[in-house]
Amino acid sequence: MKNVERGFGLAAEAYELKSRQDAGGTEILKGFLRMNYCVVGLQWGDEGKGKVVDILAEKSDLVVRYGGGANAGHTVIIGDQKFALHIMPSGAVRPTTGCVISNGVVLDPEILIGEIDGLAERDISMDGRLFISENAHVVLDYHKMEDQLREDALGKNKIGTTIRGIGPCYADKIGRSFAVRMADFRDIDALAERLRKIVDYKNKVFGALYNADPIDVDALIEKCKVYRDRLVGFVCNTTRLLFEAMDNDKNILFEGAQGALLDLDHGTFPFVTSSNCSALGMGPGCGIPNQKVDSFIGLVKAYATRVGSGPFPSEQDNEIGDVIREKGHEYGTTTGRPRRCGWFDAVAAKYTARVGGINEIAMMHLDTLAGMKELKICKAYKLNGKETDFFPSDADELAGVECVYEAMPGWDEDLSEVTSYDDLPENTRNYIARIEEIVKVPISIVGVGPKRSQAIFRNV
Repeated sequence: MKNVERGFGLAAEAYELKSRQDAGGTEILKGFLRMNYCVVGLQWGDEGKGKVVDILAEKSDLVVRYGGGANAGHTVIIGDQKFALHIMPSGAVRPTTGCVISNGVVLDPEILIGEIDGLAERDISMDGRLFISENAHVVLDYHKMEDQLREDALGKNKIGTTIRGIGPCYADKIGRSFAVRMADFRDIDALAERLRKIVDYKNKVFGALYNADPIDVDALIEKCKVYRDRLVGFVCNTTRLLFEAMDNDKNILFEGAQGALLDLDHGTFPFVTSSNCSALGMGPGCGIPNQKVDSFIGLVKAYATRVGSGPFPSEQDNEIGDVIREKGHEYGTTTGRPRRCGWFDAVAAKYTARVGGINEIAMMHLDTLAGMKELKICKAYKLNGKETDFFPSDADELAGVECVYEAMPGWDEDLSEVTSYDDLPENTRNYIARIEEIVKVPISIVGVGPKRSQAIFRNV
């Protein structure tokens, strides 16, 4: 692993040095500038990964989306343009950056084609720079139908999925017999034969369990022919592609989806997603071992949010939560649902940072908290009358905890024009420092607004 012994703040320092080199300055620490990053969320998603990935993509040759599906929504704002991406790596808005959708992703062809066309309408072409893993599994109509039928049947006990077919597709992947991969689109006749068998089975199950109308397999096959024509040219062995890129000293940025508290194995089960969306999912999600990454950057908001069902210890279902929601525009990129809002949960962030081996943290949405007289940080939990600083990921146990808060003074200053860490208000810096102290990971990037220019890189 390159240069990690130098300490934290690698993203900040490398970005600064690379910028100086690009500006025509002396070539400084050339080896140090070759950096591979992995950006992951440390909360329940929606932390601002799209913005940070977009910024780091400026210095990256490839951006790799390694997990999840169209249930993830990443927003990038450039000038007065807003890009909302669900399958495409956030680096797609950089016209010269290569974009990889790797084997850990479950890919919805219809949504991906829509994103390709949407970017083309803004004169951003993906030709020659989009690479889709032949082993990426495909979300089809019956997956979305199953997702909806199952949630409806669960009623008040529903998981709260986005109804994008993600869970059923991952289930078919694990079950193998009914799985469809991007490689299968190379032979559309063989795929059509398989789909007839799969849909026949699905129709019998859906009819028996839910009294559902049958899926029209001929219509589905016609859709798949369109998908084949539009996407098969992008399909390749992306693991080989990434190996070759590393052999040629390319900068690679690995992009996570959702957040670590939604990780299938380490999140608040069963109110989680269907993949390993923590940093632990990177290796199996693209075939590259974690030791090839120089720095794992964990994303947090300066507060906490959650969409859908599940325990949320620091939630403020009151006027405070309403203020955060409106000031932070906390509505889902994918669903438009209002997000649940609350105070920063340092217990949860410390847990996910340790699980993911996080080297540095990027804290977004600091500007949202301006004007609040008092801020609170959840520094511990009370569980069964005892105080603990360890996060219980079991949903039933987590639902029974009580937050132990530490209050800190807020700030009134508008942060949106601040460009230097030292120019942040003292109370803002104290708030950041206290979270660093509890989580035990340095905060090297802070966000003071949604634009590219509203990110402050800090050497720590």
